[in-house]
Amino acid sequence: MTQHDNRKVIILTGASSGIGEATARQLASEGHLLVIGSRRTDRLEALCEELRFNGATIDALKTDVQDRASVQRLADFALEKYGRIDVLINNAGVMPLSPLSSLKVDEWDLMLDVNVRGVLYGIAAVLPVMEKQKAGHIINVASIGAHAVSPTAAVYCASKYAVWAISEGLRQETDVIRVSVISPGVVESELADIISDDTAREAMRDFRRIALKPESIARAMSYAISQPDDVDVSEIIVRPVASPH
Repeated sequence: MTQHDNRKVIILTGASSGIGEATARQLASEGHLLVIGSRRTDRLEALCEELRFNGATIDALKTDVQDRASVQRLADFALEKYGRIDVLINNAGVMPLSPLSSLKVDEWDLMLDVNVRGVLYGIAAVLPVMEKQKAGHIINVASIGAHAVSPTAAVYCASKYAVWAISEGLRQETDVIRVSVISPGVVESELADIISDDTAREAMRDFRRIALKPESIARAMSYAISQPDDVDVSEIIVRPVASPH
C-alpha cells in the first residue's frame, strides 16, 4: 500500500447478515481491503466468494466476539497480512428482547457478552496497533436504543448505552484515533429472529412495520470512514423518516 492509496484495511465483525453483510458489500465496492468475521462460516465464505468474483480483496475468519482470543486472531490476521489496521467496525450484536419479569437471565448475559464485552474485546485487539501507528478508526454500532428505553428492551438498551459510553470515553482519551458511533433506528435484519419471549416478539413485529434497509447503515459507515484523517464523525443516528422512535 502506498501513501496515496485510499484503500483502507478494515476489520468487520458480525459480517454474515444484515448490517454487517451490507457494510461488507459497500466497502468492498469502494475497494477497501476487508477482513471479516462471524460465527456462521458458511455464509461468510459464500459472501467472500461472491465479492472476490467481483474483484474484492476480502478474507474471512470464524469469529465469536464473546471469546477475546477469537477477536484477537481476527486482528492479528489483518495485521500480519497488511502490516496495519486502519478501521475496526464492531458490528456484531444480539437483541433477544423480553420483559425483565420474564427473568431470561441467560439472554441478559448473552447481550452483555456480545454487545458490550464483544466491543471491548475488539477495542483491546486493535488499540495498541492503532496507537503505534498514530492513526486508526474504531466504529462501534450502537442503536437508537442507546438514546431511548422501551418496554422489553431494558437490558438491550443498557448494552447499547454502554457501547455509546465506551465510545465517548475512548474518543476523549485519544488524540490520534478516530472514534465513531453509528446508532441505527429500526432496520430490516435477523436480530429479532432470536426473540424467545412471545410478548416482545409480537411487539417487535409491529415496531418493524417501518424499517430501513441495512444498506442505509452501510452508507453511514462509509461516510464516517471517508472523511479526512483530522475529521472525527463522532456519532450518526440513522432512522426511518416515518418512525416516531
